[in-house]
Amino acid sequence: MNMAGDDEVWLDDEAGPLIRPYTVNSGRTRPTVEMDLLSLVVTTGKPSPDVDPEHVKVIGLCQTPLSVVEVAAHLRLPVMVTKVLLSDLVDCGAIVIWASSTSSSHVTDRVLLEKLLDGLQRI
Repeated sequence: MNMAGDDEVWLDDEAGPLIRPYTVNSGRTRPTVEMDLLSLVVTTGKPSPDVDPEHVKVIGLCQTPLSVVEVAAHLRLPVMVTKVLLSDLVDCGAIVIWASSTSSSHVTDRVLLEKLLDGLQRI
């Protein structure tokens, strides 16, 4: 088991992170902002108030637009936890989220997942 410094995530090589995802967002399970997996996230450049280390990571990642799912992958957190973190940053004006073109066309989750699977199989 790796025991990292104070500013790093505790990680067990076999089990993964030792801190449960719900502790990252204080047990909140619903974002305050509507977004889907392909919505683009970018920082506004406004200084943000006191934020947690995960929020700081998001701000650093989103200097150029990234999709919600890409942010979740970089943070190594579940998408719903990531959405809550992103909505915190939208609420304080640190980031903006642009809806993907699929949001307005009412694409079902199954269709989106099939497109994702198809793309992954091509790799």
